[in-house]
Amino acid sequence: MTKVRIVGGQWRSRLLDVAAVPGLRPTPDRVRETLFNWLGQDLTGWACLDLFGGSGALGFEAASRGAARVTLVEADPRAYAALIRLQKTLQASQVEIVKGDAVKFATFCGRKFDLLFLDPPYRQAWLPRIEPFVNSLMNPGGALYVEAEEALERLGDWRVVRSGKAGQVHFHLLRKEAE
Repeated sequence: MTKVRIVGGQWRSRLLDVAAVPGLRPTPDRVRETLFNWLGQDLTGWACLDLFGGSGALGFEAASRGAARVTLVEADPRAYAALIRLQKTLQASQVEIVKGDAVKFATFCGRKFDLLFLDPPYRQAWLPRIEPFVNSLMNPGGALYVEAEEALERLGDWRVVRSGKAGQVHFHLLRKEAE
C-alpha cells in the first residue's frame, strides 16, 4: 500500500495509507510544502473543501495545520473507505468525509469555504464542470488551489497568483480578481 506523509502541523511526519485506486495521485510532499508556504503555515479557524478527496493528503494536511472544518468529497468507494479509516485513526473530528460526486456536492452545498482544493482526475474535463460553482462556495478573500495536467492562467473569475510544476503536475494558487 502506498503511503503519504503529513508535512506539518499537529500530525507532522505521520504516514497515511493511500487506497490502491487507479489514477489516484496523492499530492507530493514537496508540492504540499510549497502550497502551505504560500498560504502561511497556520490555517487556524479556516474552513476547507477538497472536492476530489482522493488520498486525503491535502485535506488532512489542512486539518493538521489548524483548519476548523475540512470537508472531503470522494466518489470512489475504496478511496472513501480509506478516508474514513484515516479520519478515525487520527481522531480528526474536524474532518467530514462525504461520499458523492463533486459537481452534485458543489451544486447543493450551501456552505462557504476559505480554501478550496481542486485536484480532479486528469483528462475528464472536471475543471470546466466545477468552475460555475466556485464563486458560490467561497468566502471573500478565499484561496483556490488547483492541480492540473496543464498550466492554467485562470479559472473563471479566479487568476493564478502562484504556480509551479512537479513532474507532470502543474499546481496553482488562485485568488479572485477584484470586482
